[in-house]
Amino acid sequence: MDGQARQSFLGMPAVLVSPTIREVIETAKRVGRSSVAVLITGETGSGKEIIARAIHHFSQRSAKPWVDINCGALPDQLMESELFGHERGAFSGADTAKPGLFELANGGTLFLDEVGELDARMQVKLLRVLDGVPYYRLGGQRKVAVDVRVIAATNQDLEQQIAMGRFRADLYHRLNQYHVRVPPLRERMEDILPLAEYFLRQHSEEAILDGSAQAALQHHHWPGNIRELRNAIAHAVLAAKDYEIRAHDLPPFSTLVAARPGAGALQLDGVERETILEALDRVGGHQQRAADLLGISRRTLSHKLKIYRMHQEEAAYQ
Repeated sequence: MDGQARQSFLGMPAVLVSPTIREVIETAKRVGRSSVAVLITGETGSGKEIIARAIHHFSQRSAKPWVDINCGALPDQLMESELFGHERGAFSGADTAKPGLFELANGGTLFLDEVGELDARMQVKLLRVLDGVPYYRLGGQRKVAVDVRVIAATNQDLEQQIAMGRFRADLYHRLNQYHVRVPPLRERMEDILPLAEYFLRQHSEEAILDGSAQAALQHHHWPGNIRELRNAIAHAVLAAKDYEIRAHDLPPFSTLVAARPGAGALQLDGVERETILEALDRVGGHQQRAADLLGISRRTLSHKLKIYRMHQEEAAYQ
């Protein structure tokens, strides 16, 4: 693997082999030179955070702070305090004043991962700050003004969320001054084996992937993308009886989708459904364990299951 195929952005390693992902990195270089807000879209586990870090790495703010937060990881009532800070006594348990992430990122970049998870009230406040309006910390009496570049990412279709009344159109357009799409792993097949080798080296210097394992990895559809691949390699290292990893050492969901001559394009929803149901079956229906196995969040898993149930109900009336 040449030097250009392996890079690191803010300490996060990136394997960049396929022309597709290298083109995305070139886009990150160009966008990094500007100060526009960037919206990064892509499926869960496709590498959106690496691209966000690359944009900061190539920007004029690279020597300034990089701050990131997953907008779906905190309860809604804590998100405001996390982003905008609070003063002592602002609420029960606020024993000391605390600056928010916007203040911590002043002069640098704030990365809002899974921005589509923000509730309506937080969307309004975020829009005002992005428009340059100073804000108060919770319980504060002094306005705070910051200079922060915002990069946001989501695996949701925000235009669909807008149509459903779940996301503000004005916030979407403010975040989407430039759009970067991160392609899923199935659209960059050249990256699969180099990524697998990289993850393998994290566990063992001696282990190798035999031909059957390599074929299974290349034939899988990877609905969980890079995160699923990483978990599959970790599973295989533990399952293998020696240093040679074979196809049967990979987890069962890694062989669900084999190449079928004449099958044509696979439908992602059907593939996802089979993969998720297989994972749930393996862990006795435990959603958190199934999500961990698939390399996705439990919230994402629950959302997909809800969609599948709705489709089943619709089919029942057709």
